[in-house]
Amino acid sequence: MRKLRNIELGRLTVDEYKQKEKTPLVVVLDNIRSCNNIGSVFRTSDALLVQKIYLCGITATPPNNEIRKTALDAEKSVDWEYAEHTEEVVKKLQADGFKVFAIEQVENSIMLPDFKPGKAEKIALVFGNEVKGVKQSVVNLCNGTIEIPQYGTKHSFNISVSAGIVLWDIFQKMQ
Repeated sequence: MRKLRNIELGRLTVDEYKQKEKTPLVVVLDNIRSCNNIGSVFRTSDALLVQKIYLCGITATPPNNEIRKTALDAEKSVDWEYAEHTEEVVKKLQADGFKVFAIEQVENSIMLPDFKPGKAEKIALVFGNEVKGVKQSVVNLCNGTIEIPQYGTKHSFNISVSAGIVLWDIFQKMQ
């Protein structure tokens, strides 16, 4: 086996990416502290043709060298918007026909393997702060919550890991 070189991968240019039809998935980052986590979410979102990322509250925005370090320029391909209040973004998305789900551990959450989106369904996913998770006021507005099953001693995954797991899983289910 020979590893492929980057030029052999057939990746889109940023301009081609901007023109490509996107997955009806939107990511909402609720008060994310780490620019490395933000950059990682941009990179994952680029790979899965996510429609848009909303950066809310204290979440840093591009241009930012720390975001770029892990995004590897995905912040230039994926559309994004800043909003001070996550609650307003959730309401706007719902008014635009999105079902909004917090990725959180709550009573009666849907386990990720059991979550079944429709192929054309518009889904928005809210990922929360590294310490406090998704704010309760945001959880209260969501159409539901999705939880990633875990089997060890830790209470949660890193937000960038959670985004990778959830976005890939839902992307696959929507195909």
